[in-house]
Amino acid sequence: MDWWSRYYLSTGEQPQIEEPFYSTGSDTVVVPRNSLLSATFGAPRVRNVAETDTAGFVVYPTELENVPEFGGFQEWLHSFELTKGKKISRNPLREKSMAVLKGCFRIYRTPLPPDALDPLLPLGEVSGGLFGGIPKNKPAKVLVRTYIVKAMNLEPSKARNTTDPYVVLQLGKHRLSDKENYISKQLNPVFGKCFEFVANFPGSSLLRVLLFDWNLVGADELIGETVIDLENRFYSRHRATCGLARFYETTGPNAWRDALKPSEILQKMCRDCWLDGPHNDGRRIRIGKFVYEFQEEFGDDQENMALTLLHRWNEISQAKYSLVPEHVETRTLHNPMNPLEPHGQLVMWLDMFEEDTVPPTMPREISMRKPESYELRVIIWNTDEVILADDAFFTGEKMSDIYVKGWLTGKEDAQTTDVHYRSLTGEGNFNWRFVFPFEYLTVERRVVVKRKVSVFSWDETEFKLPPVLELQVWDADHFSKDDHLGTISLDLNRFPRGAYSTSLCTLDMLRKDGTVPQMSIFKQRCVRGWWPVVSRKNKGKTKLTGKIEAEIQLLIQEEAEKNPAGRGRKGPNALEEPKRPETSFINILNPLKTLRYAFWKNYKYKIIKVVILVAVALIFLLFFYSAPGYMAKKVLRA
Repeated sequence: MDWWSRYYLSTGEQPQIEEPFYSTGSDTVVVPRNSLLSATFGAPRVRNVAETDTAGFVVYPTELENVPEFGGFQEWLHSFELTKGKKISRNPLREKSMAVLKGCFRIYRTPLPPDALDPLLPLGEVSGGLFGGIPKNKPAKVLVRTYIVKAMNLEPSKARNTTDPYVVLQLGKHRLSDKENYISKQLNPVFGKCFEFVANFPGSSLLRVLLFDWNLVGADELIGETVIDLENRFYSRHRATCGLARFYETTGPNAWRDALKPSEILQKMCRDCWLDGPHNDGRRIRIGKFVYEFQEEFGDDQENMALTLLHRWNEISQAKYSLVPEHVETRTLHNPMNPLEPHGQLVMWLDMFEEDTVPPTMPREISMRKPESYELRVIIWNTDEVILADDAFFTGEKMSDIYVKGWLTGKEDAQTTDVHYRSLTGEGNFNWRFVFPFEYLTVERRVVVKRKVSVFSWDETEFKLPPVLELQVWDADHFSKDDHLGTISLDLNRFPRGAYSTSLCTLDMLRKDGTVPQMSIFKQRCVRGWWPVVSRKNKGKTKLTGKIEAEIQLLIQEEAEKNPAGRGRKGPNALEEPKRPETSFINILNPLKTLRYAFWKNYKYKIIKVVILVAVALIFLLFFYSAPGYMAKKVLRA
């Protein structure tokens, strides 16, 4: 389980069941164990917790400030742009922005009625005045960690119909560029980067996240940008500085990353809202006049109890506002040249820590997963019942010159066996080894392939493809194109177990109704058997065109280096020559064998009859030719 596992878990569809607090009395609220999950997008919701679901987080399909329950983080801090221009001019293009005023205006009738106080501006003591709950206006130095996960649906370049994107962060005069790590030829790049910088408040607070398209020649082009107001998030009552995880854990990919523990955050929230508490008494926590009683599953875990109440803060606080959970947000990218049209989306999130509360932990690791090196060895032993595609030139009998071709999805080095010539029964003998080295992401179950998209590409582009082994049976022709006889595609993560004999190898092995036993080569590591070869030329109908016996073996790179094996029948670990019938040969290169097997085998009785007839004819011919002379000599001598 890593961060990407948590991300895919969070984006997957999970059943959601609302389970609110239920009361056993006027002042006691029972908190069930499975209510630890934070709110999802929209109204607060809670769902049942399974062991594999505890590591998830919230994935917002929009900007965090556009989530309705957070109100744009403008519950008290608003931005007013100050412009400079001629008084008589009403053209906004002639106005020049000079500064941004941040503040809040409230107008109240005096004397103040009891309900005039804004619940989002909690009052302190009477001496604090009407705005006693507002943070003090003092300089703050904040550590900002910007996590850029990935981009989606980027606007391609018109010249190349793709992009080479990289990330640039700009805050005031400070600029961070990741140009040297641009991603080649991707419209949906995965960055997995964390950028750290220090922001000073008050000061430049608008963080611009820009995506540029790298160009080999000429200036790089701006794909799109998004702007985040850091001050609004930092001073917001929703505590948008660091999202609340679903569970408090100290180790693992879901380890707590905030500078304060949940119990410390709960104390601070109660203090800021002028609530009496929290007061802990075993599995009970009292806040104000309410006592929250936790079930036995919590044990003495005070931190998870406090974290549960923080996730329910919209039901506890007087202002009824939610705290930001652990999340990622999806921000729309805009280009100033065409601001009305989106130019892609950016998946990211921010963590902010004040100087005196910087967490001791390192930034969360979200870099792209590193694939593992494997070697797939496939030994083609035999074929059987392969359809006979050709007619013998001299004899007209059905035959096929069989060979097998194989490759792994995404690999350009397709390998072929030698040819089993003149197979009269569809049987082929090969004893031939294919060797496919590849890179594999175990968690995502994908083969990582790097290759150049075109001959003009500067560098390689990475692709993630399913691991599918393709085996094809062909009929070799000397003077025309080879004939494709059939194919078997085996997904290495899930494919039918091979049959023990040719009689058990049928089309039923390819059914996908769950009745055929399936296996994974990444678990089994080695398997041998018979698989059917099919053709779908006739109106998409599946037809059995042969059977192939193969042995599939998977080794990690270290195992492959300790036990090397050559391709074909070559060493190391060489394979024996197959025992092919004497009829397997090339007619043109073996004229004597052609006479023996093509003529003598099929026409030997006719040839013997012809030879006898010719011999008898020669005898009679010689008799009638020599008889007159012989008779004349006899007469003259007499």
